[in-house]
Amino acid sequence: MTVYWLMFSAALWGVVTPWSLKKSQASGVFVATCAAYALLIGFRHQVGGDWYTYERQFDLVAGMSFQAAVVEGKDPAYYGLSWIVAHLGGSVHLLNLVCGSLLICGVYSLAQKQPVRWLALLAAVPYFLVVVGMGYTRQAAAIGLVMVGLVALEEGRMRWFAIWVLVGAAFHKSAVLMMPIAALAASKNRIWTSVWIGVTALVGGWLFLFDSADKLVANYVESDYADASQGAAVRVFMNAVPAAIFLWKRHLLAPDPARRKLWSWISLFALGCVFLLPISATAVDRLALYFIPLQIFVFGSLPRLGNSAKARTLVVVAVVLYYAAVQFVWLNFASHAYAWVPYQFMPIW
Repeated sequence: MTVYWLMFSAALWGVVTPWSLKKSQASGVFVATCAAYALLIGFRHQVGGDWYTYERQFDLVAGMSFQAAVVEGKDPAYYGLSWIVAHLGGSVHLLNLVCGSLLICGVYSLAQKQPVRWLALLAAVPYFLVVVGMGYTRQAAAIGLVMVGLVALEEGRMRWFAIWVLVGAAFHKSAVLMMPIAALAASKNRIWTSVWIGVTALVGGWLFLFDSADKLVANYVESDYADASQGAAVRVFMNAVPAAIFLWKRHLLAPDPARRKLWSWISLFALGCVFLLPISATAVDRLALYFIPLQIFVFGSLPRLGNSAKARTLVVVAVVLYYAAVQFVWLNFASHAYAWVPYQFMPIW
């Protein structure tokens, strides 16, 4: 468990000592910390609930042609990248490093825009980086790319959002479900935006999702596996808490109207997941992963609610204690935590 607490402590150090470095030095340390997280995610060895499944898939793809890997793999970017890594003589660890780096790029892009970026980064560690980053390799890469797209969407660059989401969908087809966010968040030319986003979503769905729709419904809604995602309710409520806070104090947390509209819609979707849990915990759990960035956005901005230095300090302390509790409970009591403990680092192992 030591490595996971070191990850948490690195972000905590940035939270409690922001005044000790010059601005340029602080930015360098922030980048270096994110890079270290990427290395820990990428070079983990036999860590994560699906480690052996991913390892078998990598070995299987290595024996295919590139065309077969891309077509038969269903998630063409991930399996195409697997083939390239294998034929360059790399291992599954290098593949994990690339996917982990994509997740970290998304976290960095969003966190560094928040008022307290180290606090935003800290909010990402216990579940987003440790559990999702080290356990959901394909979807982690997709979420990272979607997060880069969300930052572009905040800035009104909707075409780039669509591009990043489609690239993310090539790693995990579920990413295409985020496409309508752009139409809902549009503040100008809404009709035209809705039309081209709708067309793009249909094209993305046709390329990545529709041919697997029946299988997805069977796996995530109709089968016994639909109830296999233990802790789904807890994770959904972890998104619901910042969603409720944001909708309550959105004018303070997001002074810019465009950002406020975007994160209001994401908050509503995150709250909607609570009511969808009885239908299929697993399906909702996987969808809710795309709303975890809401935690980074809200908790990285939460000190804005304090009207004095003391109040802001109390807010920061509360966030730190909350996520320390999340990490402690997950590592010690989660039913699948054994797959993460002990952490093993490939070069040393």
